[in-house]
Amino acid sequence: MKKIALILAALVAGASLSAQAPAAPATPEAASSSWVFTPAFTSQYMFRGARLGGPSFEPSLEYDSGSFAVGVWANVPLKDKVDGQSDPEFDFYGSYTMDLVKDTLSIAPGVTIYTYPNAKKANGFYKATFEPNLALNYTVGGVKFSPKLYYDFVLKGPTAELTAAYAVPLKDLSTELDFTGTYGTFKWTSAVPDTSPDIKNWGNYYLLGVAAPFQVSKDSKLTVGFAYTKGSSNFFKQGVAGKVANTAAVGRGVLTISYAITF
Repeated sequence: MKKIALILAALVAGASLSAQAPAAPATPEAASSSWVFTPAFTSQYMFRGARLGGPSFEPSLEYDSGSFAVGVWANVPLKDKVDGQSDPEFDFYGSYTMDLVKDTLSIAPGVTIYTYPNAKKANGFYKATFEPNLALNYTVGGVKFSPKLYYDFVLKGPTAELTAAYAVPLKDLSTELDFTGTYGTFKWTSAVPDTSPDIKNWGNYYLLGVAAPFQVSKDSKLTVGFAYTKGSSNFFKQGVAGKVANTAAVGRGVLTISYAITF
C-alpha cells in the first residue's frame, strides 16, 4: 500500500496518467499518395484538459493515400518535462475515411498507439497504451460536426468527444480563419499500472481555438494557431478511499506554430 500511496501522490502533484496526443483526422481528397512532414512548436503541451509539459517540439510524419492515412507524432519537451511520460512521447496512428454522402457525411475508424520510451511502471506510468476510435463527420451550413468515441484497452475506459469546425475565408490575405471547438469526457478504470485495487481517473475538458494557414509554396504551408483549453471535474479514486483532484487539470492558452511540407 505504501507503493500505491506514493504513486498516487506523485500523480496528483502534476504528472498525468497518459500523455496521449490526438491523431489528426484524415481528409479524403484525390486517390494520389503523398507524405507530409510537419515540424511544430507549442507553448504548452495540453491533452484532454491536462498539462503534460511546457514549451515542446512536436514533429509529425504522415503518409496519405486517398482515404487512408498513417503517421507518427512526437512530443519532445523543452521545459517542464514529465519524466518517463512526455519525455519523449511517440504516437503511431492510422485512419480510413469512408464517404456515406459525398461532401456531407463520412465515417472514419482509426487507432492510436501511444508510446513512452522512458516510462517506468514502478513510477506509475505505462510504456504504451492502445486506443481504437471511431468518428462520424457531418457537414451542414459550412460547419463540420465530428462526434468521436475512443476506447483505451490499457487504461480500460472510453473517451467521448464532440468537435465543431468552421472556416472564415480571408481572401485579401490569401488565408482563412479556422475556428474549432471541442468538448470531451473520459473515464478510465485502470489509470495506473500494477495497483490493487485499481486507481480510476475521470474528467471533462474543452478546447476553443482558431488557426490561420499561409501557403508558402505549392508544397508547403505555415500555420499559426491559438487555443484555450481547460480540464474540469478531473479526479483519481482507489477502492473505497475518497476521490482526489488531479492538479494537472488546468486551463491554459496554447500558441502553436507549424510548417507542413508535402512531398
